[in-house]
Amino acid sequence: MIVQPITIQGHIIDSLILAKVLDAIVMLGGTFTLSEVTVGTRREDTSHATILIEAPTMELLQEILKTIQPHGAVVETEEDCTVEPAPADGILPEDFYATSHLATQIRWQGSWIDVPQPEMDVAIRLKPSPLSAQMLPMGSVKKGDLVVTGRKGVRVFPLERPKERDVFGFMDAQVSSERPHHHIIADVAKRMKAIQQQRKEGKGSGKVLFAGGPAIIHAGGREALAWIIEAGYIHVLFCGNALAAHDMEASLYGTSLGYNLGIGRSMPHGHEHHLRTINRVRALGSIRKAIESGLIKDGIMAACIRQGVQMVLAGTIRDDGPLPDVITDSIKAQEAMRAAIPGVGLALLVASTLHAVATGNLLPASSPTVCVDINPAVPTKLSDRGSFQAVGLVMDSSSFLWELARELGWKG
Repeated sequence: MIVQPITIQGHIIDSLILAKVLDAIVMLGGTFTLSEVTVGTRREDTSHATILIEAPTMELLQEILKTIQPHGAVVETEEDCTVEPAPADGILPEDFYATSHLATQIRWQGSWIDVPQPEMDVAIRLKPSPLSAQMLPMGSVKKGDLVVTGRKGVRVFPLERPKERDVFGFMDAQVSSERPHHHIIADVAKRMKAIQQQRKEGKGSGKVLFAGGPAIIHAGGREALAWIIEAGYIHVLFCGNALAAHDMEASLYGTSLGYNLGIGRSMPHGHEHHLRTINRVRALGSIRKAIESGLIKDGIMAACIRQGVQMVLAGTIRDDGPLPDVITDSIKAQEAMRAAIPGVGLALLVASTLHAVATGNLLPASSPTVCVDINPAVPTKLSDRGSFQAVGLVMDSSSFLWELARELGWKG
């Protein structure tokens, strides 16, 4: 039997981290002995545990260590991390360390170094002089970059239960269409008001990120979302070509993909409206010029331009046009989204599977996140892909946005 001591510390009792680690050891076929446990006696106190893991084979022990590392487990014998130079541009060493979206440190020459802006499914680059470490997407690696390999000398800090007593404090990702929504939306509105108030008072620069799909326009959520943006509650918008195109189509023609939003029926030749909209905006050169010229007078895009919202429009292979602001190179679009992530204090992912998963991959686990979709598979997929901190709401986007806007003070 192979024995390996590991330690975990922090809020491991009230955040159920110790229980998850012990459960994982047993589920994978190992056994354990709690050789030392020190439990904090007050809410703000941390706890510490030393666990002796026993496994019949080295392969099973490595599997157990791999599984419990995201919970903050550290092999007691501290060693520096190992690094290897990247063999070519865009190619990582075979045994590269794949990150999670949890706070991470690496150990180098006896010192632990923070790796800023956690992001899942990327690598870690070590720079010896000046000493630093960065998250490194595969496509950005250059030949010779020192890349962390293996699991030695890497530790992550598990997500602890927040002090706030709102929906984000439960730290679960259960998804059900039968759970009440009102208290969740009220907590989201409370967070948005707090972020806005801190920005007004100069006490913080937190941002609210909104990632949305065109169903928001089709389902009737355009007016509510435009009000939320005009009121200053949204600071970053991620979307694709379709949301912007149909929003401006609604401004020009009163339709969304040819369906009249006022009288509730398809218009003759209405399917051309979004193409004619895209063509007119392309002729002007940008969405900003379409707003400033008076072509587009209302809606989500107009509100974003007027309020200085940072917009990233990422294209797909199915896009018509696209609009001139759409980034058609997916790597460049991902880089633009990544650059907008620092400072996000709340993320709302509404009615867009691809943008929800893409944004969830970029967000650190510490960012409170809400995923809203009428299809329960979307928030479930987001959780399964690693964004376990996301709160899932199964409801249509229009109902969510109208209720959220009213919680924020809208009289519409």
